[in-house]
Amino acid sequence: MVPDAAVLTQISGDDKILPNGHPTSQWRTELRHIPNVRNAISVASIYVQTFGIIWIALKLSNPITYITAFLLMGRAHAQLLALMHESVHRLLFRNRKLNDFAGRWLLGYMSFVNTDGYRYVHMAHHREEFGPNEPDMPLYANYPITRASFWRKMRRDGLGRTGFRMLRGQFISTFKKDPLQQNTQRKIFALHAVVLTLSVIFVNPWVYVMLWLFPYITVWRVMNRLRSIAEHGGLRADDDRRVTTHSVRQHLFSSFYFVPFNLGWHIAHHTDSGIPFRSLPKYHRQLRESGFVTDAYEYSSYLAIWRALRSRPEAIANAN
Repeated sequence: MVPDAAVLTQISGDDKILPNGHPTSQWRTELRHIPNVRNAISVASIYVQTFGIIWIALKLSNPITYITAFLLMGRAHAQLLALMHESVHRLLFRNRKLNDFAGRWLLGYMSFVNTDGYRYVHMAHHREEFGPNEPDMPLYANYPITRASFWRKMRRDGLGRTGFRMLRGQFISTFKKDPLQQNTQRKIFALHAVVLTLSVIFVNPWVYVMLWLFPYITVWRVMNRLRSIAEHGGLRADDDRRVTTHSVRQHLFSSFYFVPFNLGWHIAHHTDSGIPFRSLPKYHRQLRESGFVTDAYEYSSYLAIWRALRSRPEAIANAN
């Protein structure tokens, strides 16, 4: 999966892009602008969309709308965690206290994520992809894999086995002696107890269970694995971010459903992780214009990279 050296074009740089792909200091200042009001609207929009989808599903009350709502709740978790990721980099709001509050209580906790714990491991990921402290190595390792292995992982995630195991581990951690982890996990489950109570009082408990909890442990888990392997699957440690990070061309459906809030512009994000999500498309376009990103290096779609990730022949796998 590591790109051939021939497709990693060496560039001389220009007034916006340096030879290593980083933006020049002057242009980076422009890219670094954080629009507080627009980002607040983006956070609010997730809740408006989520309540709207649930309301429509209950109003129409037929199998098609329930299935559609179930799938769209996976997207809701993806939206929450995309903006939580932004807050982890302290790029969501200019005020740090507001940034961290939103990242915890409005975004991460709603999807069972310890935002501060995630920040700790995620910064290790950015300091050295595939390094000794890489937290997500189990997700990236050994690609390409066989089709059979790929679909086993998808079934495990899609049937909720992965999500249930992880959620059970989180619940058990509320009783462990680590006070910091215990305190945060208790906050997360307390928040969800409140949401469940509101669901029981104003609608019914199945709304929370079937249109929030179950999509998280099924749809979201599939989405998370597919996105993660599309970002780094089968690569290795290197100073050139194009060797540690895949680039996938973004299309309307994937941007809407699978990688909201510009989460899919991943080579731009890893080349300079201090660029807010709204500036990543502009930064990526400049990387292409400079020749740092080329068609030979970039995958044409997520379907194309997923095919490559599951392209290992069974005979070779069995021989090993």
